[in-house]
Amino acid sequence: MGALTRTVTVLGSTGSIGVSTLDLFEKSGAEVEILALTAGRNVAKLAEQALRWRPKLAVIQDEKLLPGLRDRLAGSGVHAVGGDAAVEDAAAMGADWVMSAIVGAAGLAPTLAAARKGSVIALANKESLVCAGPALLEIARQAGGGVIPVDSEHSAIFQVLQPDCRDRVARLILTASGGPFRTWTLEQMRQATPEQAVAHPNWSMGAKISIDSATMMNKGLEMVEASYLFDTPAERIDVVVHPQSVIHSLVEYQDGSTLAQLGPPDMKAPIACAWAWPDRLPWPAERLDLPRVGQLTFEAPDPQRFPAVDIARAALQAGGLTPAAMNAANEVAVAAFLDRKIGFLDIAPLVSETLSRMNGLGDRMSGAGGDALENAMMIDASARRLAADALSRHLVLH
Repeated sequence: MGALTRTVTVLGSTGSIGVSTLDLFEKSGAEVEILALTAGRNVAKLAEQALRWRPKLAVIQDEKLLPGLRDRLAGSGVHAVGGDAAVEDAAAMGADWVMSAIVGAAGLAPTLAAARKGSVIALANKESLVCAGPALLEIARQAGGGVIPVDSEHSAIFQVLQPDCRDRVARLILTASGGPFRTWTLEQMRQATPEQAVAHPNWSMGAKISIDSATMMNKGLEMVEASYLFDTPAERIDVVVHPQSVIHSLVEYQDGSTLAQLGPPDMKAPIACAWAWPDRLPWPAERLDLPRVGQLTFEAPDPQRFPAVDIARAALQAGGLTPAAMNAANEVAVAAFLDRKIGFLDIAPLVSETLSRMNGLGDRMSGAGGDALENAMMIDASARRLAADALSRHLVLH
């Protein structure tokens, strides 16, 4: 085993980020030993990856699918296990580097488990920060590990935020593609189908993340992440629509200088950054061809067509576990839209109604005291119940 070999666990290996991570290792010739690969339900892809990379563990979160995984891996020497606890166990194996790419609140517990073991966490799971950001960052720091953002926007800020000038930052500016409905009217958006909403113009992503991009809730979640990651209040975080997705985010300093990170819309670039940081990984990445791009354009987000940004800013300013409640309600609303139970323009109002009703929980929303995971999961469960109730009343009315 070479001196540069690092042990790696990929949480969510069959999703777009997980697949891109393993593809990056393949193409770059990175010296890695895979300790564990985990997936939610995609047994065929997980088995294929496990046979290629030969991890110690292959974990399928849906335990009912474990027999099929074991059949596919019979005789391979890869130990196949299933269930939520097994995913956490995989995260806690103490890998040098853990890609946290499980979608949704399901990624929170495994990410915290990896942080407690002192792993360097390449964080692609938004919800870990949205639900328990301050606690996650402090746990990672105390354990001697770290968190490096993989979202292209936060990776961009991470790369251009000068450590010696953090107290001289005027604004963080997150860029947004605007999604597939950037130029649609409200009436057109009212009729939008799930198929249209997941058809992102620039990025290849899973269904849930694609819907968040279409509503711009992804920018709302990213505002919360940026606030925690870079210790910046909500009023100093802005969003600008940039349809070409070439500038991934910007940092404006008090002297009037604004630094930006540019690159093609390819998630392998921020993954490579998180893998090699503070070094740079030589690999055959796509290069940015500015003459071919031609123009870079910008516009302000429309709060009437995309209210999610303002909803998230208010949740961040409310503080405590309000962002965790917002995230849970959004997951319920997005799932309902994908199931064709509600319309596209019903997603944001469902989140707003849930947050209004969550205000009645008082001190429980503060997040003070107790275990970070327990607090976040309690609020998550409460928000999901209230969102489901709001959804059922919506269905009765319609």
